[in-house]
Amino acid sequence: MNKQCKICPRKCNAVRGSFTAGKVLPGVCHAPIQPMVARAGLHHWEEPVISGSKGSGTVFFSGCNLNCIYCQNYNISSELEGKVISVERLKTIYQELINLGAHNINLVTPTHYSEAILESLAEPLSVPVVYNTNSYDSVDTLKRFENKIQIYLADYKYIDNALGRRYSKVTDYAETAWAAIMEMYRQTGPYVIDDNNIMQKGVIIRHLILPGAVDNTLKIIEKVAETFSPGEVMFSLMRQYLPCGEVSENSYPELNRKVTDEEYEIIEDALFASGIEDGFVQDESSASGEFIPCFDGSGV
Repeated sequence: MNKQCKICPRKCNAVRGSFTAGKVLPGVCHAPIQPMVARAGLHHWEEPVISGSKGSGTVFFSGCNLNCIYCQNYNISSELEGKVISVERLKTIYQELINLGAHNINLVTPTHYSEAILESLAEPLSVPVVYNTNSYDSVDTLKRFENKIQIYLADYKYIDNALGRRYSKVTDYAETAWAAIMEMYRQTGPYVIDDNNIMQKGVIIRHLILPGAVDNTLKIIEKVAETFSPGEVMFSLMRQYLPCGEVSENSYPELNRKVTDEEYEIIEDALFASGIEDGFVQDESSASGEFIPCFDGSGV
């Protein structure tokens, strides 16, 4: 019997069933209980310590518990394009990616499939496992992944909960995501990078700059700098925002543009002055649709 779902902080108590074409499933994520995957393959556009020279063995899961209105992967996160697979197939995909030379197995938006993923990781893999998340995660759920996940690639989207309410329909993102990140760090400790410049364990905190939200980004930089010392976590400042998803002139018009040079210069100056030494920045060319994967079911 399917249980009421309390995997993520929304605790929506949905009884998630099997996928049926044309049927909208209950719950915030609308995802089936079985894993649904939109693409699996070597991905070269993560941070250099994740992608390396051979690529990150990335599994893009369909559905999301946050449903940001501007998501670049909107067709899979909100519209649930993808294919339902078994846990055994998921384990085989991991091995296929490892055989292709993947530096790691990178699980993108995995939270709502935690039960299946935990089962798939019952036996340790020969490469690090990356939990690539929006960070709206339950600490209790994350604790179940201890010693199964080596790297957390964790968004920190909003320190201003008003932005979370408007763009992700969640009231408590700032405190909930930060508690999750602190649990991630408790599990991994300070990051470790091998002689080939590939991360073996640790946390990368990612932040996507949103147009018109400079203060939100500045406060996040300040919080990361105040909380962590050099050598503990890495910080990835992302300038890749493009109007996607539900964003248009008539819907969320303030997001219907890229980040300006003036906005980015203010933020970059603050980052360099913050004392954060370990991490990455993106240039203006990163805000391009060519870096968004084609979710055509490849590798599934």
